[in-house]
Amino acid sequence: MAVTKTNVRADTSNYRKLLLEGAPLFDVRAPIEFQKGSVPGAVNLPLMDNDERKAIGTTYKKEGQAAALEMGHKLVKGAVKQARVAAWVDFAAKNPTGYLFCMRGGMRSHISQRWMAEAGFPYPLVEGGYKALRRFLLEEGERRTKLGNFIIVAGRTGVGKTDFITSVPNGVDLEGLANHRGSSFGRRTLEQPTQINFENSLTLALMKQDEAHGGPVFLEDESRRIGGLEIPPLLASKMAKAKTVLIEEPLEARIDIIHRDYVRNLLKEHQKTYQSGGFDAFATFLLEALARIQKRLGGDRYTQIKALMQDALQAQAHGGHDDLHKVWIEQLLTHYYDPMYSYQLTKRSREIIFKGSRSEALDWALSRK
Repeated sequence: MAVTKTNVRADTSNYRKLLLEGAPLFDVRAPIEFQKGSVPGAVNLPLMDNDERKAIGTTYKKEGQAAALEMGHKLVKGAVKQARVAAWVDFAAKNPTGYLFCMRGGMRSHISQRWMAEAGFPYPLVEGGYKALRRFLLEEGERRTKLGNFIIVAGRTGVGKTDFITSVPNGVDLEGLANHRGSSFGRRTLEQPTQINFENSLTLALMKQDEAHGGPVFLEDESRRIGGLEIPPLLASKMAKAKTVLIEEPLEARIDIIHRDYVRNLLKEHQKTYQSGGFDAFATFLLEALARIQKRLGGDRYTQIKALMQDALQAQAHGGHDDLHKVWIEQLLTHYYDPMYSYQLTKRSREIIFKGSRSEALDWALSRK
């Protein structure tokens, strides 16, 4: 497909506009840098791979910038250069309103920009690069947290807090951003983001909520950590003091939600990730998750629930029926999660501004201006 020349657009330092409008971005830093953290939605199309970056960095430290540039042109040339420029041009052709960036908006950005222009496809860059974008997100996250009005959505395990959060227009799904459901059984088949990416995505979500709706932001009741990630300390402090919506649902309804999320949906997730080995991976996951809370359950209770879980898995493997899982779910809720939740309630002193079923709480939230 032939590429046509675009209108030349100016470089930008309007980070707020870039992020809120979701401008297409490609990051020319090496994969190792990109993996540590980047801007939400950015695509990694590196100028140099990890080995090339390391070699050039060593030369820069020992011999200076001129020698590093010379080595860079030796390493990235010919077919290698053509392939990388072609990838940039392809991105730009598909995303004519986008921008490129490197670490500081310096050498790598300008080299990439020049090579694209030489290929007949000029493309603008983000001034200050990723470092400036990250600094903006950190400052914006702190500002919005200090000024923000947060309402915490609390309730026993299985009342559907995440369902509530994703049903209100001004909800931010912390567990979704963290790719973890926040318990021993909360791990997903794909890895969690890095701490930096989690923080960047969280700040952007708060920015978008404020821009679109204003008013209070609903957050699910969480501990300081969600899996391997930590909620930023300032936000965690505000959450601990925030007003609360308390959702209450009968045990049967809670069992159904846990069954949906941790059996049916989780099996589908494992099958999508592991294909034919999906059920075995799912079964291993459940048993390992239970084993992680063995000490808290106590030996006899753990043995009992494990046997119920194994019976359910065996019945599901041979007959395809999954209703037996509700038996161990009920035991786990009754003898582990509910007592733990009751204990945690004694340690908190949040003001409860609404109490009711999930549907009642949702009606209340949606009726607020």
